[in-house]
Amino acid sequence: MKTFLVGLLFLIAVLIFTTVGIFLYPLLLLTAFILRIFLSFALLLFAIWLLGKFIIWVWESVRGK
Repeated sequence: MKTFLVGLLFLIAVLIFTTVGIFLYPLLLLTAFILRIFLSFALLLFAIWLLGKFIIWVWESVRGK
C-alpha cells in the first residue's frame, strides 16, 4: 500500500509540474526574446566601445606619443 501511494504521489507531482511548465511556456518565450534583445544591445555597445578604443590606439600610435 505504501509503494502505491508513493507511485501515485509521484504521478501527481509529474502532472502538476507538467501543467505548470505548459502554463509558463509563453513566459519563457517572452523572457528568451527580451534576453536576446538585451544581449544584442550589450554586444552592440561593446562593439562601439571597442571600435573607439581601437581608433584612439591607432591615433596615438600615428601621432607618436
